[in-house]
Amino acid sequence: IIHFKLCFSEEGNKGYGPVFEEQPIDTIYPEESSDGQVSMNCRARAIPFPTYRWKLNNWDIDLTKDRYSMVGGRLVINNPEKSRDAGKYVCVVSNIFGTVRSSEATLSFGYLDPFPPEERYEVKVREGVGAVLLCEPPYHYPDDLSYRWLLNEFPVFIALDKRRFVSQTNGNLYIANVEASDKGNYSCFVSSPSITKSVFSKFIPLIPQSDRAKVYPADIKVKFKDTYALLGQNVTLECFALGNPVPELRWSKYLEPMPATAEISMSGAVLKIFNIQYEDEGLYECEAENYKGKDKHQARVYVQASPEWVEHINDTEKDIGSDLYWPCVATGKPIPTIRWLKNGASFRKGELRIQSLTFDDAGMYQCIAENTHGIIYANAELKIVASPPTFELNPMKKKILAAKGGRVIIECKPKAAPKPKFSWSKGTELLVNGSRIRIWDDGSLEIINITKLDEGRYTCFAENNRGKANSTGVLEMTEATRITLAPLNVDVTVGENATMQCIASHDPTLDLTFIWSLNGFVIDFEKEHEHYERNVMIKSNGELLIKNVQLRHAGRYTCTAQTIVDNSSASADLVVRGPPGPPGGIRVEEIRDTAVALTWSRGTDNHSPISKYTIQSKTFLSEEWKDAKTEPSDIEGNMESATVIDLIPWMEYEFRIIATNTLGTGEPSMPSQRIRTEGAPPNVAPSDVGGGGGSNRELTITWMPLSREYHYGNNFGYIVAFKPFGEKEWRRVTVTNPEIGRYVHKDESMPPSTQYQVKVKAFNNKGDGPFSLTAVIYSAQDAPTEIPTDVSVKVLSSSEMSVSWHHVSDKSVEGYQIRYWAAHDKEAAAQRVQVSNQEYSTKLENLKPNTRYHVDVSAFNSAGYGPPSRTIDIITRKAPPSQRPRIISSVRSGSRYIITWDHVKAMSNESAVEGYKVLYRPDGQHEGKLFSTGKHTIEVPVPSDGEYVVEVRAHSEGGDGEVAQIKI
Repeated sequence: IIHFKLCFSEEGNKGYGPVFEEQPIDTIYPEESSDGQVSMNCRARAIPFPTYRWKLNNWDIDLTKDRYSMVGGRLVINNPEKSRDAGKYVCVVSNIFGTVRSSEATLSFGYLDPFPPEERYEVKVREGVGAVLLCEPPYHYPDDLSYRWLLNEFPVFIALDKRRFVSQTNGNLYIANVEASDKGNYSCFVSSPSITKSVFSKFIPLIPQSDRAKVYPADIKVKFKDTYALLGQNVTLECFALGNPVPELRWSKYLEPMPATAEISMSGAVLKIFNIQYEDEGLYECEAENYKGKDKHQARVYVQASPEWVEHINDTEKDIGSDLYWPCVATGKPIPTIRWLKNGASFRKGELRIQSLTFDDAGMYQCIAENTHGIIYANAELKIVASPPTFELNPMKKKILAAKGGRVIIECKPKAAPKPKFSWSKGTELLVNGSRIRIWDDGSLEIINITKLDEGRYTCFAENNRGKANSTGVLEMTEATRITLAPLNVDVTVGENATMQCIASHDPTLDLTFIWSLNGFVIDFEKEHEHYERNVMIKSNGELLIKNVQLRHAGRYTCTAQTIVDNSSASADLVVRGPPGPPGGIRVEEIRDTAVALTWSRGTDNHSPISKYTIQSKTFLSEEWKDAKTEPSDIEGNMESATVIDLIPWMEYEFRIIATNTLGTGEPSMPSQRIRTEGAPPNVAPSDVGGGGGSNRELTITWMPLSREYHYGNNFGYIVAFKPFGEKEWRRVTVTNPEIGRYVHKDESMPPSTQYQVKVKAFNNKGDGPFSLTAVIYSAQDAPTEIPTDVSVKVLSSSEMSVSWHHVSDKSVEGYQIRYWAAHDKEAAAQRVQVSNQEYSTKLENLKPNTRYHVDVSAFNSAGYGPPSRTIDIITRKAPPSQRPRIISSVRSGSRYIITWDHVKAMSNESAVEGYKVLYRPDGQHEGKLFSTGKHTIEVPVPSDGEYVVEVRAHSEGGDGEVAQIKI
């Protein structure tokens, strides 16, 4: 609601009626709130201080009850209850000048019930099939909920992506196609920002059922409805589709470009239009597509508007007995109705006119504009004034100057109510209307053709039914201002200089100034100093210099010489010759597949005949305007139509036209309306046709997709033809996605590594294009059938082992896969290492100590994996000693250090100590000298420079133990 603060005053009284500074606003009180009270604010300024009262649903509130308290105008409701306190509140403010009502404010009670306690049924879905988990939010108010989904426990929320979407309309979770990783327990988490409360549902078990993945066409399940939006609001539309593979989502506006403020988010599932305008109204379409099929949904967006003031009432003071017309106009959609309140009570509808005002008409008025979307108030005070004439605030000028032969108006504006009657005298002579003298209705005196005899004392008399008054001034005559040397017409070319002369005579007792204007607009010499310069050195000379003249400087120049008494003007034209102006009125007609007809209207030739036109075009493929090919190829300056040829079929174009004359090339016209040429069958074949490889019993065909400019029509796609080499019959399939350059044909009877001939052509709704050159490819080879032999496994430590094998003879083998898994794990949990077909062995790392492992080896190629070798069982070594050596001494003896440590004893589950490794290295470096010893002591040289570190660790068949170190 928009409010205007307006106030009025009455004669003889410094006070004013109430003016709102704060009004109540819509309030939501949480039913579970522990506050125990709610406030509705109201504050107004007024002199004398106003009184406040409140209404609930148009009934006066009894403020004497303990449940209510007032702080200034603020109403406090203690222990609010929905049954008796919910409704519409209005604050009514009064003083001796009148009464005003505030805008209505609604008090609502917000709540969000818990979800029902019943368990949710489990949902079983085959992998690859779409799923919808229903939220079914509990009862609530208001309807401003936000939704998220928990997975297994709080606060683990699922991440949304192309495959998963949560509708903020109904809270449902949509999964385009279910994967094994989706298994889990799901709970709908609902939040109400108005009452800052959240609840979540019982968990819904989702159980994917393993199945050979199938493909399913796009199927839109989240469909936005016809939407009514308010001007300036942000609008959100949702669209999501199930399908396998995950469908691509595209948004469009039917027959119109998308709004500039539109943003697409949530992987394409949400379209937001920010700050929506009337032109954004229309039919919006969401299209979902995968290579299996497409689905479309359309709905309309309507834009309406809350009331907004075009013209509103303001404080007004009117004379008693005068007429009042108070315009009050609002815009909105639907168009708002207008009604009036006077002192808080209903008064009239429509426009407000009151004739012959009396004191009873004074008071506080409120103009109210409302439609289905809102209501706005404009408040104002009307004061009625009655007073005898007085010149105290606006006396006549003591000295009035008038030019010889000119005209003078002597104002007489006393304050008076009702409007007084006027009369004038010169000296003792009473003046009446004549051929040179006229007394206006507002009291002003006009005298024309001034002469020396008109000089003298003039008195204005004003009288009404409350009294009379007069005021006097002296009229003196001055010499008239005259242009003595007027400017002359000038003709120049763009870039040259021009001079406009102007000399004037005037009364020597007055200052003379010159003002220059172009086509009625005064020239600002400070802002336009680059082009305009004025001669200010010589009095009575107003010469104007125009430097580096441009086309915009052409027009009628007027020199005005003026004093404080009168002025004189003279004009001349500046003609500027230059390149042509932009052509106008471009129309595109006779739209064909590769040609269109253009018509236009001539622009200004700027005083040099147009010699030729150039037509330019632009598509979405480039922001650059390019010269178009036309018939005729040379467009002469007297032509206003031409045909543009060699266009791309089914392409959106804009056109513009540039005119040229002997003085240069002009500015381009405004672009034409964007059009789309008619479609035509494709005439370009896809390139880089090839393929081969892939999985067993597959034929993979690939090509380079054609770019958009070669589509030439709607429903664009590809026809793929293939046949075994030597056969006559071609098999054909259709690929409907224009961006895909790959097709995989599966056939269980297809022999491996078989030679095929393939070719591809494009098609659209107008027909088929030419086939590409025929390419020769091979179907996928078979997976290897041989088993690697002589598999050998050697334990290296508690965490490492090496595996070796003999190669198979199959030349198609690309590498070998080594699987290994702990005996207590399932085979499905096996870890895998792959190596190239050049390798005969590999090392397995990060194994668990003292653990039995199963190991096997298999060959693989692009078609799959061959059979595994026999499984080998092997146990890793026990873990190395966990106890680190305790260094007990470090003694220097001449040029040597003797380092001694305690013996490390291995635990029962650790490998026995076989000796010790000692690393002797400079501090800060990792490399050094490594010693091995079976003793508990070692000698190392004294460092020649800086500090050295001595590291000691126990060594066992399970590996090296923890490190102890000392610096020397």
